[in-house]
Amino acid sequence: MKKMYLFFLFFGLTSVLFAQNVMTPEQLISLNRVSAVGLTDDLESVVYSISKVDLQINSKSKKTYILSLKGGEAKLIKSYENLIKNKLVSPDGKYEIYTKDVKIKQVTGQDYYKDVLQSNVKIYESLNYRHWDTWEDGAFSHLFIKSKEGKIDLMKDEPYDCPQQPFGGEEDYIWSPDSKKVLYVAKKYYGTEYTVSTNTDIYEYNLETQKTTNLTGYNKGYDVAPSFSSKGDLAWLQMKRDGYEADKNDIIVRRNGKDINLTKNWDGTVNSFIWNNKGDKIYFNAPVLGTVHLFEISISKPNQPKQITEGQFDINRIVGHYKNTMVVSRRDMNHAPELYTIDLKNGTMIQLTNANDAIYKKLTLGKIEKRITKATDGKDLLSWVIYPPNFDSNKKYPTLLYCQGGPQGALSQFYSYRWNFQLMAANGYIIIAPNRRGMPGFGVEWNEQISKDYGGQNMQDYLSAIDDISKESYVDKDRLGCIGASYGGYSVFYLAAFHENRFKTFISHDGIFNQKSMYGTTEELFFVNWDLGGPYWEKDNKAAQKSYTLFNPVEHVEKWNTPILIIQGGKDYRVPIGQGLEAFQAAQLQGIKSKLLYFPEENHWVLNYQNSLVWQREFYKWLKETL
Repeated sequence: MKKMYLFFLFFGLTSVLFAQNVMTPEQLISLNRVSAVGLTDDLESVVYSISKVDLQINSKSKKTYILSLKGGEAKLIKSYENLIKNKLVSPDGKYEIYTKDVKIKQVTGQDYYKDVLQSNVKIYESLNYRHWDTWEDGAFSHLFIKSKEGKIDLMKDEPYDCPQQPFGGEEDYIWSPDSKKVLYVAKKYYGTEYTVSTNTDIYEYNLETQKTTNLTGYNKGYDVAPSFSSKGDLAWLQMKRDGYEADKNDIIVRRNGKDINLTKNWDGTVNSFIWNNKGDKIYFNAPVLGTVHLFEISISKPNQPKQITEGQFDINRIVGHYKNTMVVSRRDMNHAPELYTIDLKNGTMIQLTNANDAIYKKLTLGKIEKRITKATDGKDLLSWVIYPPNFDSNKKYPTLLYCQGGPQGALSQFYSYRWNFQLMAANGYIIIAPNRRGMPGFGVEWNEQISKDYGGQNMQDYLSAIDDISKESYVDKDRLGCIGASYGGYSVFYLAAFHENRFKTFISHDGIFNQKSMYGTTEELFFVNWDLGGPYWEKDNKAAQKSYTLFNPVEHVEKWNTPILIIQGGKDYRVPIGQGLEAFQAAQLQGIKSKLLYFPEENHWVLNYQNSLVWQREFYKWLKETL
């Protein structure tokens, strides 16, 4: 009888443990990461890679596979050189594009004085002295064409970059179908002028005449992602207003010398696009109501785009098109990206890769629901609510208000390896993530409202969302927290002064604390010029003065009274180190329980895998201590 009792006790305990197997930080970071390379030239297979992090050695390994779109098992391959045409090689096979840094400007002490080889100094005469996480060294990334005859620098002696820094890639340059021209994206401004403008253009280099032509000189905002159709028509993405990095992103097609804005009359913004094989349609993905979905639009009859997919997930990348099928990457808040096919006639999806299915089968996942709240101006506010695994409405749970960055970053069904809602829920928290003012997917007006109104309507949206869900019996109103990064970090700093004791704890990662010192040290000044309204010394500029006074967290820090964890990257030049240090110092000197988590070698993100694990452990340690 005793043995039987012990058997059932053991069986019962293991069943409970199995049922409660939830995501951990170590598991999250070690998930398989699927990334598509592209469709093979015969359009019969997809090539993709799976990367996996080894936390012990703090590095990532990668394997490449090929999978037939007709079905079957994926095969491990060493190279896809003969499977997918190299886009850097011209269609006729005679030329190849490559990139190389070219030293153009003098910057270092050694550049100016040859007898100080041990000196460590940089000398600048204009802005753009640093960008994202790198100090300017006088070298610029240039495009070269290699052939049997030699090489050509397409941007000889020009102090401009292609690909664009810091996030541009091979999408910034393409061959023309006849192999006679190279099209490339560049922002041909230097120094201070570069920092205040978003005016990138698409340039055409003619191999025969060796002359360069600006194809989009009439437009003053972003022109990026050029792509030719099978018929030879050129398409690209365009924003109209200079200095506005979150402007409406439209698809432009140049046909017979005339530019057509396909999405001009559509109340949305495009993420990325791809031509169909016939060259008479374009497929694109775009934010819509807290998700990202696939759309199609006709070239000859644009009108309104047709939405192809629907559901509680994101189409985060378009991989390739064949016949009536599209291959895409899909994700949601409970699942890392995997590859799928989409039937373009009816939107039906079939999963191609299953890199993490076995892992997820062993986990208990929390449910995710949409919640609609009436905002203070009467408009509908959509929030995502993420519940803990094995949620019991008869219990009370601590609840976190998540504040999104951007500020115009879509709060869709994204899957983050750091700000991971599944992991937060696994630690016993309910999360509410509002699609507050300033997010795409709800129309242009909703998206644009936040500019120059940082402390205004969107802050009311945050409070409306947390107050609404706090009416539920399962929310512990005495255990509410507020968390966020970047603009979300700013939101945390701001709400810390105006939350009227709603929250018991705050976490801010790389958040803006002092708008004046932010303006004085950030690198892309077009961002603060647009969003804050201009420089702080323009005393007659009402919009700017409101940003630097009423909407400036440092001006209200004496109202702080709640524990706060402040996280800061040492190489974050977008929201520089002083922001986090000023905030921590203010909290400490006022006797507020606070902690500084400082990553000297990280930028606006945390990219080192072991650093990321420390981030996760400190994040939940802080919540456990204060909530």
